[in-house]
Amino acid sequence: MISVFDIYKIGIGPSSSHTVGPMRAAYEFLRAAQQAGHIEQADAVEVELFGSLGQTGKGHGTGKAVILGLAGELPETVDTDNVENFLAKTNDTQKLNLLGEYEVNFPREGAIIFHRRKTMPKHANAMELRLLKNNEVVYKDLYYSIGGGFIVRDEDFDETLEEAIEQSSKPIPYPFDTAAELLQHCDEHGLRISSLMMANEKVFRSESEIREGLLKIWKTMQQSIDNGITTEGILPGGLKVRRRASALYQRLKKEKTSEPMQFMDWVDLFALAVNEENAAGGRIVTAPTNGAAGIIPAVMSYADKFIEKLDDDAVVRFLLTSAAIGILYKKNASISGAEVGCQGEVGVACSMAAGALAEFTGGPPSTVENAAEIGMEHNLGLTCDPVGGLVQVPCIERNAMGAIKAINAARLAMRGDGNHKVSLDKVIKTMWDTGNDMKTKYKETARGGLAVNIIEC
Repeated sequence: MISVFDIYKIGIGPSSSHTVGPMRAAYEFLRAAQQAGHIEQADAVEVELFGSLGQTGKGHGTGKAVILGLAGELPETVDTDNVENFLAKTNDTQKLNLLGEYEVNFPREGAIIFHRRKTMPKHANAMELRLLKNNEVVYKDLYYSIGGGFIVRDEDFDETLEEAIEQSSKPIPYPFDTAAELLQHCDEHGLRISSLMMANEKVFRSESEIREGLLKIWKTMQQSIDNGITTEGILPGGLKVRRRASALYQRLKKEKTSEPMQFMDWVDLFALAVNEENAAGGRIVTAPTNGAAGIIPAVMSYADKFIEKLDDDAVVRFLLTSAAIGILYKKNASISGAEVGCQGEVGVACSMAAGALAEFTGGPPSTVENAAEIGMEHNLGLTCDPVGGLVQVPCIERNAMGAIKAINAARLAMRGDGNHKVSLDKVIKTMWDTGNDMKTKYKETARGGLAVNIIEC
């Protein structure tokens, strides 16, 4: 079962597929090598990055993430305030302590190789890691970072979800692979989507553990907003993009207006704050990816500020409902910009937020499904074309637009009569087909769209 805690993971920016995933892969690679007794033999480590990881990895901080993972750090616990000092020390000494214990050579040139033209057949985000002794490979493995911080070893790539369910000794009470199956369970058992998700999650964790984990996720989202609205300056990477959230926050605090559309400015603020934090390498929550991390926090903050104060139960239900929608995309399509373009990141987050907001405002499961469908329908074909390979332009503003779309999608569904021509399952399939038809240059390669039509400064 894909869990709510697979969809929402606490990590660091700027990218779940290019930062969180590679950091986890490097860490897991060394843990496996340690268990096999190979890490003690090594005197060097090499990493090759393929496909999108090689093409936009420098702008997305993939090299830095790999180094941190090799050093034994994980995205949810790494001290973000000390990262730059650690990387500078590694660069100066050209040494690295694997898992913090085993010192090896780590030269500035050649330890991490970014391939701009080479790809692996199974996925656009691939990385091979090797331990060496006297220039001879003693242990190696190939990993894929498949979006949202998910990683998979090459030899496990073809293992299907159905096989995993069959092998499980704890079958879940309401298994679903499609939105139709999800709605059928809700109808037959009189459940909201969030209640169904809670029942499934309780197979593996106690309800108190689930609630505690989800409230921690919401707290981290709020901290990301707070950090974003109190930090000024220029974002790293060379584009010289100025952080705007802080100035916008100061303006909104002072404005005394009854202008009915001002709520949009607040939604924009919340989304900008999170994604500026992400672009700066700060602590955020994949929701379901880093590139789309601002949408769900922005919509939740909108609900909290303009509809009804979010109590703990509302937070838990919002995250569970949105995760159910995210799971459908993960199972039947993709949440990776390198695989299907930004429709798989901002589009999915918009869909998730729209559905969850519909439940929060009293919509039944059928309305939740409709809201989620609308959220994706109007993001179909959205390309991933980061300027300079950085998660800044157009990514930061795209989250603000995605959050506004999510709110409108939920409102359209709530004002509807329950009849709609396009189902969520059909729109998910359409997104997947569209992603497969999309040219590779529009899939997080920085070789198409705005990435080639904007002059880098």
